[in-house]
Amino acid sequence: MKTKKLAVLALLTATALILFVVESLLPTFVPIPGVKLGLSNIITVCVLFLFGRKQALAVLLVRVVLGSILTGQTGALPYSLGGGLLSLLAVGLLRPLLSHRQLWIAGMLGAVFHNVGQMAVAVILTRTVSLLVYLPVLILCGLFTGLFTGLCAQFLWTRLKKIDPTGSGGNS
Repeated sequence: MKTKKLAVLALLTATALILFVVESLLPTFVPIPGVKLGLSNIITVCVLFLFGRKQALAVLLVRVVLGSILTGQTGALPYSLGGGLLSLLAVGLLRPLLSHRQLWIAGMLGAVFHNVGQMAVAVILTRTVSLLVYLPVLILCGLFTGLFTGLCAQFLWTRLKKIDPTGSGGNS
């Protein structure tokens, strides 16, 4: 891996971690448990579109594990991992069909699948299928928060692309 690419990925990972920690300190904007903006997902979407699936997975795993430790929310680790991995899988599969002008779609899709993944983990761990009644509310909230983070990712992608973070000379 080229030095510039590695350095940019390290900076983006640190940025995602900072966003995760800062967001955990903010008061919730909606009085619905589990609903948050998911600001660190802005970085994950950008990394996926700039570098690819492997690098996005690495950023996601580092952010989720270190974020849960730094915020003292280790009990939320399985939920974050389940949601993050399903989200990345869904967006990663659709990545070839989406252009950089459609990162808002990736943000919405990622947020919805993140909520589905978290709910699946919750149902599996608690063995309480009735939790699924809460899923439509989470999906609706995910559409709005995902639109916001997706638009932010689109804005950031445009800025990052100008500095050629992949070190490819503009060929990525």
